[in-house]
Amino acid sequence: MKSARLIPRRFLLPLTSAFLLMRSTQAGAEPLTLKRAVQLAMTHSTAMAQASADEQRVFALYREARDQYVPQVVVGAGIGDSWGYPLSLEGSAPSLFSANAQSALVNPALRDYVRAARSEYDATRDGNKERRSQLIQETVLTYLELAKWERLAAHLREVQGDALKMEQVVMQRIQEGVDSTQAGTQARLSTARARLRVTQAEGAADVLRGALSQLTGIPAASLELTPDSVPPLPQTDAPADFASRIQSSPSVLFAQEHAVAQSFRARAEHRALWPSVDFATQYAVLAKFNNWLQFFPTKAFERNNAAHAQAADAEATRATKEVESTKNQISQELLKLQRSVEQLQAAQDVSQLEYELAQSNVNAVEIRMNSGTAGLHDEADARTDLAEKFNALEDSKFQLLRARIGLLRATGDLDSWAQQ
Repeated sequence: MKSARLIPRRFLLPLTSAFLLMRSTQAGAEPLTLKRAVQLAMTHSTAMAQASADEQRVFALYREARDQYVPQVVVGAGIGDSWGYPLSLEGSAPSLFSANAQSALVNPALRDYVRAARSEYDATRDGNKERRSQLIQETVLTYLELAKWERLAAHLREVQGDALKMEQVVMQRIQEGVDSTQAGTQARLSTARARLRVTQAEGAADVLRGALSQLTGIPAASLELTPDSVPPLPQTDAPADFASRIQSSPSVLFAQEHAVAQSFRARAEHRALWPSVDFATQYAVLAKFNNWLQFFPTKAFERNNAAHAQAADAEATRATKEVESTKNQISQELLKLQRSVEQLQAAQDVSQLEYELAQSNVNAVEIRMNSGTAGLHDEADARTDLAEKFNALEDSKFQLLRARIGLLRATGDLDSWAQQ
């Protein structure tokens, strides 16, 4: 009787740590639902971080324009001896101490500039809604396509196993002199094709897994999808009901707010020629050794160039026409997506019937083989045709899903659907 070999003590701790690490890694791979994937993409995406930074920047510009109504106080001194004509900063008299305060009271141009800044901020928020919808669509499509390739890869591995078994049977029949060498080549070709499809499916799944990992921040090795978490797609509206959807589209709202901002900005350029009333106060302790009594600054009236206001008018007109162009573009996009969904639905029905017919053919060949009226090659051909019809059916299903999700985004229902 041989004695059992004991593990040295110095190897016990590393092996235990490695085992615990492996168990913790497996336990840490939690199922990822579609809703959770969208939520993680919202918090982890760099595109949404950039959109938030743009929104903060535009809001800061709005506050900067609005704060011109708040008095600005400047305290300082202009101490120093001089000879001849006294010089000072910004045309103010030399002083031992000075305090100035100034703000706008009635300024038609400034009021329109503030309104333009506010409209630009609203337009930026509407544009961020479009970015959010685009990110949700990208996450959903990546999730669904990865689930499709994982499901298809599992099926293709079964097909590859059947092809290997068929190849072994054919090789035995060749050795027994029943089949020709051409049949063996055909069997090897079927196995090679099955291996190619498995490699393509696994490669596509790896690429999509990496993309989903970048979107959600979850390591690619820890991704475990739950396809059952995908909610059913809602029914889409008829093309006649798209008018209200167009008005509420983030792209249209962005174009409208941008056009309003350009209109306010153009009106502000014209109102820059109008008189304005400002609040100003000043206190200073002046020194007499700088000849300030002989210092009289002259103020020249400087009129803005009217051509600048005309350029702003042209920009406002262009923005207004962009609103109409955006509405027409979205209307055409909605109609195309609706028709595309109908066509892809019909294509899926065709693929479904072709798959059912191929399945019936396989069943019929099996019955014929049991009765001795069909051969091994007939079964192989029937199963190859069934595998091709299955792949075509999966492709048609995903193409229909892609089109319906695009239609949900265009109608503004994608966010609410993904959060179910």
